[in-house]
Amino acid sequence: MKITLQNISKTFGTTLAVDDFSCELPDGHLICLLGPSGCGKSTLLNMICGILTPSKGNIFFDEQDVTNLPPDKRNIGMVFQNYALYPHLNVLENIAFPLEIKKVPKKERFQKATEIAKLVKVDNLLKRFPSELSGGQQQRVAIARALIKNPKILLMDEPLSNLDARLRLEMREEIRRIQKQTGITTVFVTHDQEEAMSISDSIVLMKDGVLIQKGLSLDLYNNPNCSFVSEFLGNPPVNRIKNTSDFLDYALKSQILPKDYERFLSKNVFFEIRPECFKISQNKNAVKCKILRISRMGKEELAYLDFFGQEVCAILQNEEELSIGDEIFVEFKKKGLFVFDAITENRVEVE
Repeated sequence: MKITLQNISKTFGTTLAVDDFSCELPDGHLICLLGPSGCGKSTLLNMICGILTPSKGNIFFDEQDVTNLPPDKRNIGMVFQNYALYPHLNVLENIAFPLEIKKVPKKERFQKATEIAKLVKVDNLLKRFPSELSGGQQQRVAIARALIKNPKILLMDEPLSNLDARLRLEMREEIRRIQKQTGITTVFVTHDQEEAMSISDSIVLMKDGVLIQKGLSLDLYNNPNCSFVSEFLGNPPVNRIKNTSDFLDYALKSQILPKDYERFLSKNVFFEIRPECFKISQNKNAVKCKILRISRMGKEELAYLDFFGQEVCAILQNEEELSIGDEIFVEFKKKGLFVFDAITENRVEVE
């Protein structure tokens, strides 16, 4: 089911939580609402599910206007951060509970619950109670309970935040598998950019209640429309480079910038370069840098370099071990170099 958000705003007293938000969430996709804490993503999710009513604007499920429809009439499933399982019910009973409310006969609802339990891989835990389950198992049960109603839309609000790092990685893959297998339109709220990029078909990036950029995760990463996007996505974060004549001269000689680079000299701009865009070079015309410090990540090394008098982080792959104080030559690829207007911080197109 397609979700259309049309000029949605939400205020709480004098606080504007969501501001004139318009977006289309495609049918059958897993879409991440991403942004820093307090940006309005959970508020937006609660308006989609009907817990909150927009102050302005409309919400459509396909062609149906559901703006003022109560949650129980929207045919949605919801998974909360705390899972909200009933402690006095076992796994089978927890999963089946939504059908019990609908007065579905016990045999039928337990049969359906068992089928859903197999889908989320908790069919061996049906007689256990929530207190006997791990965090990941509790989450699977919560997802199963949301799916048993056969909803058209699944909404998930920070569902992985209570899990440890290794379990979060495992559950990312499981949520993706379940979504692909069911084909259900899923909206997933998170503040974790790595989580969003690994799990989603597309990302809706928010800041201060406003839609900043929407698209495929790699599109946002490779083609940010403003510096907020480039700086929010990526770990280690992107490097900001001041607009200096030395750097511009090098960028021109390396054909990283177009020949009319003089227009950047007269503009108030800055540059950003992703750490993975640096590479060690044997070319003596490359940039000579001094290694200030090193942090190792498995096969890769994070080297902090003196780059045109500015400290930058570079992910370097080198057969020989690097040391602090070494002088090396580096160059970088065109992909991953961005130019931004210093006033608006919007992207400046480079042709």
